[in-house]
Amino acid sequence: MHGEYKVPGGKLVVVDLEVVDGSIQEFRLAGDFFLEPDHALPLIDEAVNGLPSTTDAAGIAAAVRGALPEGAQLLGFTPEAVGVAVRRALSRASSWHDYDWEVIHEGPISPNEHLALDQVLTEEVGAGRRGPTLRIWEWDESAVVIGSFQSLKNEVDPEGAEKYGVQVVRRISGGGAMFMEAGAIISYSLYVPADLVQGMTFADSYAYLDEWVIEALKSLGIDAYYQPLNDITSAKGKIGGAAQKRLGTGAVLHHATMSYDMDGQKMVEVLRIGREKMSDKGTTSAAKRVDPLRSQTGLPRAEVIERLVGTFTKLYGAHEGHVTEAERQRAQELIATKFATKEWLERVP
Repeated sequence: MHGEYKVPGGKLVVVDLEVVDGSIQEFRLAGDFFLEPDHALPLIDEAVNGLPSTTDAAGIAAAVRGALPEGAQLLGFTPEAVGVAVRRALSRASSWHDYDWEVIHEGPISPNEHLALDQVLTEEVGAGRRGPTLRIWEWDESAVVIGSFQSLKNEVDPEGAEKYGVQVVRRISGGGAMFMEAGAIISYSLYVPADLVQGMTFADSYAYLDEWVIEALKSLGIDAYYQPLNDITSAKGKIGGAAQKRLGTGAVLHHATMSYDMDGQKMVEVLRIGREKMSDKGTTSAAKRVDPLRSQTGLPRAEVIERLVGTFTKLYGAHEGHVTEAERQRAQELIATKFATKEWLERVP
């Protein structure tokens, strides 16, 4: 069995092993990481050999850590990364390069259509009717998208929303509210087979699925990094956040929103929670503009998106794609029966 795990912001960990009578045998660790002293490598191999094949990633990491000589230096990887790679080998997880990726970046649609398409395209990937896909959002209506489990009245000020003509919608993934204005943020969705994140914890999968974004932002001169559980951030502050929904069909929806040019004053008038966060962070003026991508790059939003898509394509060999008419029709049905209904919006009052 063969498993690989690219540590977000680090190096590639590669493992090969066999399972004999329920235990790990013939284990070999390799990769482009750095490890001192040299003799630590066979010690790690010995520590994993003989472990039950049911050992979880934490148990494997503990065995590796216990085998390391005093003062050992692991650069670009950790014992936990070895554990993830082993579990991915045992579960026969796939890698990015096992798939023919499609990138969709089409014209603006309504917020509810974005949310409905997220469900439809994830289901299509799970059913095998669509290959893994990256979709960039475009919209021309202001909206607040709240998480699946958020309280509507706790998150949104109806007077502020009405004042600015902001539509309120609810997505199928958890996480916090995102304030959407045309041209103010960059949102994208990934629809991937569950096999791509096999052997990973939820926390590991977040950083793994957004590593291409970190690489793209760094290429633009932004000192970006991932902050668990689901934040894309930099030395100058948070850039964005991600959310996931795993469907029983065998597919994962992973989507993220990054701030490009946001009006802080408007945000705190529409979002109740925004006021608390502003207060907690000691922000002296609610009118302060939050625009890390614009201020840190000086580039138009379209050029930032172009770099994101270009980086993804370079890394994974993606090609241009489109939403099909059948998928759009299914999305419209879901808008009518689910996303645009009061029952869905107020599922958590």
